[in-house]
Amino acid sequence: MAEFSIFDGHNDLLSCLWTEKSYHGEAFFRGRDGDLDLEKCRKGGFAGGFFAVWVGGVPGTGPDPMATYREFSAIDPVRAMQQTLEQIAILLRMQAARPDAIRLCRSTAEIAAARAAGAIAAILHIEGTEGIAENLDALHVFHAAGLRSLGPVWSRPNIFGHGVPFNFPASPDTGAGLTEAGMRLVWECDALGVLVDLSHLNEAGFWDVARISTKPLVATHSNAHAVTASTRNLTDRQLDAIRASGGLVGLNFGCSFLRSDGVKNPATGPEVMLRHLDHLLAHLGEDGVALGSDFDGTMIPDFITDASGLPHLTDALKSHYGAALTEKLCWNNWQTLLARVIG
Repeated sequence: MAEFSIFDGHNDLLSCLWTEKSYHGEAFFRGRDGDLDLEKCRKGGFAGGFFAVWVGGVPGTGPDPMATYREFSAIDPVRAMQQTLEQIAILLRMQAARPDAIRLCRSTAEIAAARAAGAIAAILHIEGTEGIAENLDALHVFHAAGLRSLGPVWSRPNIFGHGVPFNFPASPDTGAGLTEAGMRLVWECDALGVLVDLSHLNEAGFWDVARISTKPLVATHSNAHAVTASTRNLTDRQLDAIRASGGLVGLNFGCSFLRSDGVKNPATGPEVMLRHLDHLLAHLGEDGVALGSDFDGTMIPDFITDASGLPHLTDALKSHYGAALTEKLCWNNWQTLLARVIG
């Protein structure tokens, strides 16, 4: 039994299951090679989090994923809509098959009920909204299906705004901000109680959301640019704006977003993660920092490896910060934030 329960800001399990053709999530229940499956989650204390729907580009046509600079082109919205529906259906089927193991949660009360029952509490998230048209009809359908969080963009452009390309060392200030459609998307999310995730949005888009949204600013899986100068990380000025809004940042476990050299190298120890957490805590306070692993979507430090290794991280957190703050970082801060956004 893990000492701490983890509520995590981001994983890419659903898109991986779709790629693996595990359309009923059977690989999650029986065991798989990725970061998340039921046994690994239970061993590591992974008790809930944001489960992302993500639509990739056409295989074999994108840039080298190991390159320092990676920029992705816009993708076909019809294909994006179809894959979005198919990935949401995977989570719905998983819940129908094993409600003892995983439950789609629409509120913090449902998260608490899932935790009490020993089931993983899943918040449905869409990362990059190519499957939502400008009229936002699909947003309302997805919300009815359980959507409670979305990132307007992934690291590519769409009709709502511009994502940051993957680059190091570089600024997140990489171009124009939200489009008019993007602003309408943010307003509608605020009205519905859908969290707007800033993690892949460029800096101009970040400030547009900060200006027009009435909700706390949240980056579910990002780190400190002052520590690692990746476009995917947040500047101190952005962190200060998040704190002023009562928002939150979830620490991304991706090695290239953690290491000061920006290298995708799994020989990345807990002290590197603690450097980012120290910086985030200094700017955001003890209530504004949590975890956002990016499991199944990035290279994880080898001292963790996958969800089963989370106790290695929580041991380091407890030794560095004490049990009370570790509990806030692992679970409580996400619950407090979500209560203010989704209810």
